[in-house]
Amino acid sequence: MRIHTYSSSPSARRTRRSSSLPNGIPAAFAAFGRSVLLTYPAWGSRFNGRQEVVGETVVLSGVSYTIVGVLPSDFQFAPRAGAEFWTTLHPSQDPKSCDARRSCHGLEGVARLKDGVSVETARAEIEAIAKNLEREYPDSNRGQGGSVLPLSEVIVGDVRPVLLLLLAGAGLLLLIACVNVSSLLLVRSEARKREIAVRSALGASAGRLSRQFSTEGAVLVSLGCVMGVAAARVAMRLLTGLIPENILDRMPYLAGFGLNWRVVAFAAGVSLLAAALFSLTPILRLPHFRIRDGLSESGGRTAGTVWRRLGAHLVGVELALAVVLLVAAALLGKSLYHLLRVDLGFAADHLATIQVVAPASSYPNDEQLVRLGRNVVTRLAALPGVESAAIANRLPLSGNGYTTWIRIVGHPYAGEHNEVNLREVSAGYFQTLRATLIRGRWFRDEEDASKPSVVIINRALARKYFFGEDPIGKRMGDTSLSPQSIAEIVGIVDDVREGNLDSEIVPAAYYPFNQGPGNFFAVVVRTSRAEEAVLPTLAAAIHATASDVGTAGEQTMAARANESPTAYLRRSAAWLVGGFAMVALLLAVVGLYGVVAYSVRQRTREIGVRMALGAQRGSVYRLILKEAGMPTTVGIVVGLACSVAAAALMRGLLFNVSSWDVQTLAAVAAVLALSALVASYFPAR
Repeated sequence: MRIHTYSSSPSARRTRRSSSLPNGIPAAFAAFGRSVLLTYPAWGSRFNGRQEVVGETVVLSGVSYTIVGVLPSDFQFAPRAGAEFWTTLHPSQDPKSCDARRSCHGLEGVARLKDGVSVETARAEIEAIAKNLEREYPDSNRGQGGSVLPLSEVIVGDVRPVLLLLLAGAGLLLLIACVNVSSLLLVRSEARKREIAVRSALGASAGRLSRQFSTEGAVLVSLGCVMGVAAARVAMRLLTGLIPENILDRMPYLAGFGLNWRVVAFAAGVSLLAAALFSLTPILRLPHFRIRDGLSESGGRTAGTVWRRLGAHLVGVELALAVVLLVAAALLGKSLYHLLRVDLGFAADHLATIQVVAPASSYPNDEQLVRLGRNVVTRLAALPGVESAAIANRLPLSGNGYTTWIRIVGHPYAGEHNEVNLREVSAGYFQTLRATLIRGRWFRDEEDASKPSVVIINRALARKYFFGEDPIGKRMGDTSLSPQSIAEIVGIVDDVREGNLDSEIVPAAYYPFNQGPGNFFAVVVRTSRAEEAVLPTLAAAIHATASDVGTAGEQTMAARANESPTAYLRRSAAWLVGGFAMVALLLAVVGLYGVVAYSVRQRTREIGVRMALGAQRGSVYRLILKEAGMPTTVGIVVGLACSVAAAALMRGLLFNVSSWDVQTLAAVAAVLALSALVASYFPAR
């Protein structure tokens, strides 16, 4: 039992129909008639926005519904964002359907909490109800429990870790930029010490000089803020355009990402804070500034050494922060690499898929559905470039859902719920996937309802429930071992990844589609040429076979993996953090270059004396590189230590990669050391 809660105002969910109950629910819904609400896009695209549409009848999957209202244009229910029609719920009359079994938990609830009621209170009440149901119906409700989650958590739960990671990355990048500009302004103030000395000698006060530095910092930050907002606007458009359509269906709020006055105000506030930090560095020098030293050619050497060391420390901080971002980006990139190459248990290349909906009014019995499935498979298999076709009620990578409880005949049973994925597949399905048969045989097309029930199990089920046994020939059924549920195990297939790319492999039972067909199924097609070329022909071929069925979701299996929510979130995080890391590396290298150049300028006389006394150019290079090497080494070491700690905080986004991956840490250290060497070489020349 799962309840989602929300607290938006009732008026935001009220329909356009005037005959509504006080809480905004249409009267037709309250009467439990076959009624439907149109989403605003469906009203505009399918009904041309006609005002008189309310009261008309629309046929959905062969069943007539009365249109009772149109949802507002701003209505979005993210968990089901792709829905165009919202109908009343009517239990199926089919005794084999999920609705007819108490053990089938296929619904989620949405509730509005009363004023003053917390989520914790509601959760406690739901858990109490779940315990009562467990006592009353132990066979179906044992161990089910109940949960209450805020709707906002359900909507943004998947992307919250990514958003927090990006926020942290942006904060680190901002800090690097502040440190970088501060160190460069420090160098600039040292170069302007004669100017400052002259102005001070002419009567300029420290306050006036401070205001000048503050004004210069504010102008610098203002220009950066304007350019940053413009770049952000372009970047947001590009990023939104890269979001796959299936992700937008699940997370429609992503399409609304953009700049608004709150974001701009926040950026402006941060910019003002940055301006204060920028100006602080040269201002701190004023109390220690002496006019005589500023006017003297040789004056201020001691002070220059102090501030040169401060600049080196700032560069060390920059490099450490850059290491953190570089390691995070590298770990995310490595995780994405491993994720997209995870073993699927089948050959995903040259596979095309399409979803089929057979209206219950046109296909009311199993015989008609079996005939439809065979006709569709035969028609698609005959298409040019198609090697084979098969049917499944759920495609791989659809998630570890649609489960059932099993019981092994002859095994001890104490009422436990042995939950496994339930899949119904046609003969030739595993051959089309090119899955591996471990033991036994595949299904045969003639195995329909007139033949004894059979089942194929995956390796995970065999390992968990038949450890040390040979499952072939054993029988299994539901928790009550009802005669119609018992099936003989005829094969063991290697694990096919039914869940997400990062989900664990769970036990799965595969039953013949012909022995229990459903009105919703998917077709998977193995092609001998590029699967993208075959996709446009699938729907037309199916409609030529049966004009009354619906089709949707044409997609290659490779795209299903690459555009899955799991892959998209990690890809987005890797690319964005990688972008931050590249900018951070550039800023750190520029900062190091500036400090080394400043140091060389300060030590020009010393270097000249050394060379006049016979010092070789190589020894001068080593002198400069040694000075740059200290902040670089400290920055890398501190950064690596911080990176391991930071990576531990983003474990949820890592896949088959540890937070202290030695190869990644070594590679980042090498890249930063090489970059520092290059940045130090040019001013040393």
